[in-house]
Amino acid sequence: MKEHDEESFLIDKTLEDEYYKQRLLKINALRNMKIDPYPVESNFLDYISNIKNKFEENKLSETDETTVVGRLFSKRLHGKMSFADIIDFTGKIQIQLKKDILGEQYDFFKNYIDIGDFIQVSGNLFRTKTGEITVLVKTIKILSKALRALPEKWHGLKNVELRYRFRYLDLISNPKTRDIFVKRSKIISFIRKFFEERGFLEVETPMLHIIPGGASAKPFVTYHNVLEKNLFLRIAPELYLKRLLIGNFHKIFEINRSFRNEGVSVKHNPEFTMLEAYQAYSDLNDMMSLAEELLFYLCQNVLGTTDIVYQGKTYSFKPPLRRLDFDESIKEYVGLTEDQLKDKAFLQSFVKNLGCQFSEEWGLGKLKLEIFEHIVEKKIEEPTFVVGYPAEVSPLAKKDPLNPEKAHRFELIVAGREIGNAHSELNDPIYQKNMFLEQAKLKESGDEEAQSMDEDFIFALEHGMPPAGGLGLGIDRIVMLLTDSPSIRDVIFFPHLKPN
Repeated sequence: MKEHDEESFLIDKTLEDEYYKQRLLKINALRNMKIDPYPVESNFLDYISNIKNKFEENKLSETDETTVVGRLFSKRLHGKMSFADIIDFTGKIQIQLKKDILGEQYDFFKNYIDIGDFIQVSGNLFRTKTGEITVLVKTIKILSKALRALPEKWHGLKNVELRYRFRYLDLISNPKTRDIFVKRSKIISFIRKFFEERGFLEVETPMLHIIPGGASAKPFVTYHNVLEKNLFLRIAPELYLKRLLIGNFHKIFEINRSFRNEGVSVKHNPEFTMLEAYQAYSDLNDMMSLAEELLFYLCQNVLGTTDIVYQGKTYSFKPPLRRLDFDESIKEYVGLTEDQLKDKAFLQSFVKNLGCQFSEEWGLGKLKLEIFEHIVEKKIEEPTFVVGYPAEVSPLAKKDPLNPEKAHRFELIVAGREIGNAHSELNDPIYQKNMFLEQAKLKESGDEEAQSMDEDFIFALEHGMPPAGGLGLGIDRIVMLLTDSPSIRDVIFFPHLKPN
């Protein structure tokens, strides 16, 4: 049987079972030979990439013995001399095995070591005639026996669904996938560094909420046995972070996991990672500058450029980014007029024709938001701050002092997707309570994403909160941009999928 048979072992149960049985027999044989297929001890000295670099730099010579540990990735058997490849997190190295050096261990390798097994080899480094750095093996030890086959060795998992469902195999066989997640780690590290350099304090807030709040979204519900009450998985940390502003913290941020009971798609995952940052004595314009600086900083430090290529198009993150008024965006991308945007009956008819959920209770702001989200957002390509969202759909933001129908709020749109949201934060407890009551009416009319009344937050707000700006950014979507990934599933290790 071929060691690598494309992805058939993940699909064809007959082949998989046969392969599994063969490996079980080998495990039993190893144990009969008093060889532990899962020993406790191993001798890790260094990563493969470091070992190769040391040899390149003459810090290791052909007379120095070294030890390599990793997963066997390929075998090329040739009578009394064979070659194989070992991989680890950092790369791959070739090993050469000779019968006259290894003796019985050579037959042990041929008969009992399979692709996918973790092994340890010791020997001397040398270069082959083609210049490839290789280990001439003197001793070999099995560290962990794999019972199932790996994907096809050269191309990895090609089926996208299987790549998401069997991410661990995708990581083994697709270097590009590993690179995405290494870059994701760097992005999060640089986000943390960016805020710490600017005097922000990283904090943690609860993930189980008594009342879902801080965003417009349908929550997941769970039950606490001791408290004998329903709790909700966090949809956003905003209301708890504002409590910290009330408690005299000045600059705070949280890199948090949030949960929203919404659809699964290329841009949505029920659980996701987001950044929220708050700064006292600042406003929407400060948050706009902060977002620009952060994205500029990430592009420079992660990619070395401020012009990124995403899905074949080039986007510049060099400040200042484009500003576009919310109403003007509907005029520009939908073609509606100023009079039409003020005509509730016209907007109701327009929204009904879009085929989306609809309620007679909706005001102009909610109707315009539906049009924006269904038509406009996907058409905005270059990085753009859409400012002046309707106050009606911005219950946590201050009103624009020049136009009370609008909120002091922006959303950052890039490549047709919302990347972030920011406010001049509402700190008037009376107005905040009225906004929550308006949201309650929307919820009663069938809007499952409307925010709930949070009396405890109102009580906290009544003790006084400084004027502040708040910024929320979707980290998964930022990673998508900086890794040129078309789907949010490409940048989440284990995305949620429909049952297999």
